[in-house]
Amino acid sequence: MPLRLTKTVAIACALGLLLLCGIADAEGPDVRALMTPEEFQAAGLDKLTAEEIAALNRWVVRYTAKDAPEVRRTDVVVQAEIEKVDADGIRTRIVGDFHGWDGDTQFRLENGQVWKQRLPGRWFYRAQSPEVELRKNTMGNWVLKVVAAGRGVGVTRLK
Repeated sequence: MPLRLTKTVAIACALGLLLLCGIADAEGPDVRALMTPEEFQAAGLDKLTAEEIAALNRWVVRYTAKDAPEVRRTDVVVQAEIEKVDADGIRTRIVGDFHGWDGDTQFRLENGQVWKQRLPGRWFYRAQSPEVELRKNTMGNWVLKVVAAGRGVGVTRLK
């Protein structure tokens, strides 16, 4: 095998390994992080090769950027799901150590979302990966509530 092809294969393998390990995320979202392990397996995606998963990830990025906004506006089933999420809220956990909020706090959640404190105020509370609930209030703004403490703060979504 020519030396040039060997280097190309080595680089491709290294990049693939970085993506599989979650170290390189320049390619955008990874379906393995977007789905629960149960959803990933139920969809049969656990049978895909690394190259097939990379191709699917590229499609997710393209779809999200190009088609998803239009589907959100026009598809009745998607609109019903959006309304359900708005009504039911979101339950997840904050990643790692939590010390409350200080007026400018960002909240990184296990589901991959990042939210930022929208309203001023401070609250000190120590917990490890506390469960949180996000719901829209009567004004249509999102509130993040620490479930165990019953305390919430207004937030806006960053990611």
